[in-house]
Amino acid sequence: MRRSIIAIALAATAAVALPVIAQQNAPMTAPGARDASRITGGTYKVDPGHTLVQWTVDHLGFTPYFGIFGDVTGTLVLDPKNPAAAKVDVTIPVAKVTTASTGLTKHLLTKDFFGDAPADARFVSTSVRVDDDGDEAKIAGNLTLNGVTKPVTLDADFYGAGKMPAQMGGKENVGFEAEATIRRSDFGINYGLPMVSDTVKLKIVAAFEK
Repeated sequence: MRRSIIAIALAATAAVALPVIAQQNAPMTAPGARDASRITGGTYKVDPGHTLVQWTVDHLGFTPYFGIFGDVTGTLVLDPKNPAAAKVDVTIPVAKVTTASTGLTKHLLTKDFFGDAPADARFVSTSVRVDDDGDEAKIAGNLTLNGVTKPVTLDADFYGAGKMPAQMGGKENVGFEAEATIRRSDFGINYGLPMVSDTVKLKIVAAFEK
């Protein structure tokens, strides 16, 4: 009788434990995918912890040199039925510029470049042209930097969309990559020309959530 009771108890324990163990051992998959059908309409906010703006200049003709801006804020308005109606408005804290060189980072925050208390940069879209496949777009807008506003066009690629797991907040996310080229002299940043290039290449990874 005791053996029967023990056997029943073990069977009951196994019935409870095995599904849990199987779930723990199940292969994990990323919640996002390059699938535009996952995008829902509405207003998304920038995920500042996963949005970066990388800038690259030519340094004396020897190497490219790059730094980044982070802690970006702003919004993205999307309508999957009318992607050309999308609107982007993002703010970039120039004072938080980061490079691999402490000395250079400090130099960037002087009158030679951005100043010791630079205003945030801001990009506001004015039009969006989406390609036939719907996964690439040219986003035209106005970039305000160093007190100067100039038109800039971003070449943007859809990267992925999906919903985060409940234990990670459960928010809907969408992400993009984008590139653009600007001239720093257009924004009054002339130090080191032409040994340090006037042309600045921008590479952006932008994550949004709602």
